[in-house]
Amino acid sequence: MQHTIDQISKSEYPAVVEVWEASVRATHDFLSEDDIAYFKPLILNTYLDAVDLKCIRNSDKQIIGFLGTAGNGVEMLFIHPDYRGKKIGKTLLDYAVQKLNVSKVDVNEQNDQAVGFYQHCGFQVKSRSELDGTGKPYPILHMELVG
Repeated sequence: MQHTIDQISKSEYPAVVEVWEASVRATHDFLSEDDIAYFKPLILNTYLDAVDLKCIRNSDKQIIGFLGTAGNGVEMLFIHPDYRGKKIGKTLLDYAVQKLNVSKVDVNEQNDQAVGFYQHCGFQVKSRSELDGTGKPYPILHMELVG
């Protein structure tokens, strides 16, 4: 199946946050309910406006995966769990690398699936931070594309 990269309008931010939350619940088992409640309004009200957003939609035009980039970095890449394993993340990442010149990504160290995905796509760990960007104790791996 061919996936088309699409724009996201500000009016669609609530749908984007729904994809984010579903994805986080499926992959970020290290986060507590309090953490999800903490990050959810930040995603909606601050983080989405700080990135260039792209998405892939299903046949009903619903957002099923999205990518947020800033400069040469992937800031967010989340796929709805019902659509994982269908090359949506790979399509979005390939677009970011080929069209947006992305070469860096920060990943939660405890998110083994994401770390493995980025390694499979040619990224290598260059450094590590003990705390995430909000000062929470979730180590971050700073990865860069090699080759």
